This record gives sequence, structure tokens and C-alpha cells, in this order.
Amino acid sequence: MPNKALRILIADPQQTHRIVLERLFNQQGYHRIVPVSHLQELLTLVEYGSEPFDLIVVNAQLAGGALDLHDFVIYNPQVCHGMIYNAQPASQSSVPVARRSSVHLSQAPLPDLASLRRLMEQVDPHVHEPLQPWVRPLRQGHGH
Repeated sequence: MPNKALRILIADPQQTHRIVLERLFNQQGYHRIVPVSHLQELLTLVEYGSEPFDLIVVNAQLAGGALDLHDFVIYNPQVCHGMIYNAQPASQSSVPVARRSSVHLSQAPLPDLASLRRLMEQVDPHVHEPLQPWVRPLRQGHGH
């Protein structure tokens, strides 16, 4: 079962992208989603939020070179996980072990349902537990 308390921020200058991503998360059971269209909105919500975001999903074009999104996600204590999509291929620098969060880079112009599901396996590891936890003990109890 998805953790319905997870806080997700979607940042993309294109409204259609924000809507598509929000619907893909909704299909997976996530509804605490904040969509933003400008870098300043992203910075304000992350920096002045009362609790960290479990995941931020950002179009790389949003920053327009004004901010290193990769470092922002990794080193910001208000961000647990991040996905930067529409990212240009680049040589990956080594990330110190003491990083605060994990970041996933994607060259796709927009993540699809399959890539978001893979991402959520890491962000929300309980999502893939059995839906009926009593099934396993019953089977073990009958000696099969």
C-alpha cells in the first residue's frame, strides 16, 4: 500500500507536464502533491517548508542554468529524494557518502508510469509489501 502521507513536489514550466505527472502519481495512490511552474516557487516551498519533501520531481530546464539542481537535491536537508528529468547527459561527479538525499537523473523529456514506479520503489519501499499480510503465515502454518 502506498504511503499516502508522502509529500511530492513537481516542478515544470509546462502545465501539461505538471498535470500528466500529478495524474501518474495519483494512479499510484499518491495525492499530497504540490505542482509549481517557476524556480522561485520551488526554492520558496523547499526552503521555508515546515517539513521536508519526500520527493521532488524537476524538469532540468526549470533552473535555466541559474541553479545546479543536482547539488540542490543532494545537499538540501528539506529534500529526501529527487528526480531531475529532461537532463542533459553529463559526466557524473562522485557524490560524497555523507549526502543527505538521493537523486535520479533521466534524459527522458517526461517520466512515464514505469519510471515513476521504479522511482517510488526506492522512495516508498513499503509499497511492494503484500496486500494481504496474513496470507504468508497461513501458508506456512499448513506445512505446504
